[in-house]
Amino acid sequence: MDERQALAAFAALGQEHRLRVVRALVTAGPDGLAAGALATEVGVASTNLSFHLKELSHAGLITSRREGKSVIYSAAYAGLSDLIAFLMRDCCQGRPEVCDTALATLSACNCPTGDTAHV
Repeated sequence: MDERQALAAFAALGQEHRLRVVRALVTAGPDGLAAGALATEVGVASTNLSFHLKELSHAGLITSRREGKSVIYSAAYAGLSDLIAFLMRDCCQGRPEVCDTALATLSACNCPTGDTAHV
């Protein structure tokens, strides 16, 4: 991820409803949520949700797929991981203990099969 992509991601996350959407989708896991359920989960009208979803999708933070008549949204774990890596890549100045809290948080992820790669 380069700086331009990181700025787009942070801009997308810098709005209350969009941040809630991403958090809800991360919590939902790879199966994601249908648009209606997602709107209810984050407390935003379905009519306004599509605008927020478009911004998050353009920033590479969410994906969508069609299942029958429903559109299912999921967190783009690779994009989120890239954003975290962008922030942490040059940290520590030779002091890896600075990153211990972040690493402990990722290690405690309750991911299916114990896989933290999608966080």
